[in-house]
Amino acid sequence: MVIQLKKFGLVLNSRPSGKEAYMAFGPTLSQWDRDESIIVDFDGVEVLSPSWADEFLSPLFEKYGENVKFKNQSNASVQATLKVLKLS
Repeated sequence: MVIQLKKFGLVLNSRPSGKEAYMAFGPTLSQWDRDESIIVDFDGVEVLSPSWADEFLSPLFEKYGENVKFKNQSNASVQATLKVLKLS
């Protein structure tokens, strides 16, 4: 399963927005096949704030743990946020 974060916007900031995105994606996550990874794709994301990421990525890691992988995280904003949240 691939989660393309750019579908939620190119500038991902604010806790309410991150929480709303996670809740909107919930039905799709319920269809996850345990034999596949959940790939979070940062392609196209210009800004990723720690608050948005904490609301979206932290619960994802809490529930799915090591099944969550990252793709296209070379953007400096993405790297800094993942480092702050200790997800990289």
